[in-house]
Amino acid sequence: MLGLRRAAAALLPLSRAGPPAAAMATMLVSQERYAWLRELGLQEENPGVYNGRWGGRGQVVTTYCPANNEPIASVRQASLEDYEDTVKKAKEAWKVWADIPAPKRGEIVRQIGDALRQKIKLLGSLVSLEMGKIFVEGVGEVQEYVDVCDYAVGLSRMIGGPILPSERPGHALIEQWNPVGLVGIITAFNFPVAVYGWNSAIAMICGNACLWIIAKVLEDNKVPGAICSLVCGGADIGTAMARDERMDLLSFTGSTKVGKEVALMVQERFGRSLLELGGNNAIIVFEDADLNLVIPSALFAAVGTAGQRCTTARRLFLHESIHDEVVSKLAKAYAQVRVGDPWDSDTLYGPLHTKEAVKMFLNAVEQAKQQGGSVVYGGKVINRPGNYVEPTIVTGLPHNAPIVHTETFAPILPKGSDCGIVNVNIPTSGAEIGGAFGGEKHTGGGRESGSDSWKLYMRRSTCTINYSKDLPLAQGIKFQ
Repeated sequence: MLGLRRAAAALLPLSRAGPPAAAMATMLVSQERYAWLRELGLQEENPGVYNGRWGGRGQVVTTYCPANNEPIASVRQASLEDYEDTVKKAKEAWKVWADIPAPKRGEIVRQIGDALRQKIKLLGSLVSLEMGKIFVEGVGEVQEYVDVCDYAVGLSRMIGGPILPSERPGHALIEQWNPVGLVGIITAFNFPVAVYGWNSAIAMICGNACLWIIAKVLEDNKVPGAICSLVCGGADIGTAMARDERMDLLSFTGSTKVGKEVALMVQERFGRSLLELGGNNAIIVFEDADLNLVIPSALFAAVGTAGQRCTTARRLFLHESIHDEVVSKLAKAYAQVRVGDPWDSDTLYGPLHTKEAVKMFLNAVEQAKQQGGSVVYGGKVINRPGNYVEPTIVTGLPHNAPIVHTETFAPILPKGSDCGIVNVNIPTSGAEIGGAFGGEKHTGGGRESGSDSWKLYMRRSTCTINYSKDLPLAQGIKFQ
């Protein structure tokens, strides 16, 4: 499995580079307050490639903390030569991994989950520091990876196809599921741990070749580290993955716009893709709804992770008889949201990920106003260091306003199914790992995590075995 990341998080746990190159003295990793980053192996400059060995010969990029816009550390990304070398090693490693019995692969995935448990608070802190989500959400995201490892362990003893009745005497008809081979995973900034975990844990027990703190687990079990490779890079590496015929399945999580480009490149070579793209989720509130459930549900779904989720609630449809009451109570709830540094325990709402995201927020608010909306709460940038904006409520928009039909990756809630996830009396966010996760139409149509999502990482062969001495043909055909 080949993972593509654009930030330092995926390589922090076991950085094995030599002495760091000269870097900015102001980097957070060198400051005493952030000494815990060293426990994760982070240095001022970190290798962005892993294929059994750490390295990287590409551009050096710096990752910044969105809470204060200070540099955390830098990563030396992959060059196209690094990518080519890594794919070759991963394909070779897959030959070893695919021959290991599925339950034994599950045991290694179990150890990965245990390794994550040992570092869960540190990793959660890192997610908060780098992405901007609050600490409890950061820990919760790592917990998702742990949970899906547990799920995959059990699944490793259960995957299989049915034995079907054959119409021919002396024949057996069975379904055999085989790993696809090499799976590429391109993750997004907002869930750097969970998305990789959903894909890798299940793909691994299916027999596909996939880095992280799992490097040590693989080494301890004497299997090739290239089974779980890492390539940090930009659009050039992502394009190479999409067009590479050796990439048997490409899992992409990101925007609908980029997802369309990825899908076309993969389809052009008749490849397989798994897409988790944008969402424009709605909450519908009937006149008899329990407002004690509605208000906290809408609040959490709309402002959690500062609105930077594909499952964020962006539209709220209210029955006219309760409209004013819900809007009033929701505005009061918004006013009580504690804004601050994401790693402070009292904080409920952190920053947007980048300065560019702040510009997109302001642009979306302006569009909402121009299209007939009224800002009931928020709508402005918060005057403090970092990328903070006010959680925002907009009312009065017509249902056909362009902004209502556009996913805005910010905490803006306009008022206003053929859905992959349908929730009743709960928020739009917070899916459990046991159910298949994904959506329809512009959300991609792919499914990850639970249910029968494992089938996406495998190929099905319908096998017919003749254990008789005759050669009867199907459909009663006879050659005389």
